[in-house]
Amino acid sequence: MTDTRDHGPLPGLLLALTMGTGLVDAVSYLTLGHVFVANMTGNVVFFGFAVAGVGGVSWSATLLAVGFFGAGAFIGGRYGSARRTHRGRLLAVTCGAQCMLVAVTAGLAAFADPTRRGTQLAMVALLAVAMGAQNAVVRRLAVPDLTTTVLTLTTAGLFADRTSPPVRLRRVASILSMMAGALAGGLLLRHGQIAAALCAAAAVQMVCAVAADRLRRRDTAESWG
Repeated sequence: MTDTRDHGPLPGLLLALTMGTGLVDAVSYLTLGHVFVANMTGNVVFFGFAVAGVGGVSWSATLLAVGFFGAGAFIGGRYGSARRTHRGRLLAVTCGAQCMLVAVTAGLAAFADPTRRGTQLAMVALLAVAMGAQNAVVRRLAVPDLTTTVLTLTTAGLFADRTSPPVRLRRVASILSMMAGALAGGLLLRHGQIAAALCAAAAVQMVCAVAADRLRRRDTAESWG
């Protein structure tokens, strides 16, 4: 099915959020006990590993991530469907809330001991709520190939579908954005900068929040609302 809806500046903003996801998942996987806070497919597989007693995976962290991701998705879903809201405002409010949650998590990494299990689980919970809300709202925005948290269908579509160059470019850009975020996060974590990686993700979300809010106030915003 051909997507003919005008998405205005949303694709660019969602690509930025995809990069933010790479940053956040780099922190969660590499420093919080081999758990994802955005990619729930990975957590389901990890839980199976944990039950089998292989891979050094924490079953408690994976279940916590899934549970709080679901809570965030529930909240984001209720907000997104409560009333008719311009998609720019919907994204702006969500990114603003995300930014606060990720910033609090960065504070925990900076001022608490991120190697303590209790601190790690608190960080997992906060990040999972943020990413769950993002996922739910992005579903409501309905921009094709830009889920911002998973790339399985995007990658499959890139190779399986006969599509126009702009569609292929959007899919490639989504994959590269996630990779860029993970690379940036990995480089920061390589030097022990957990809080810095999270601050970078929070900055991306704040930029998206401000940009979405300003863009939806323009005269042309009605076309993509």
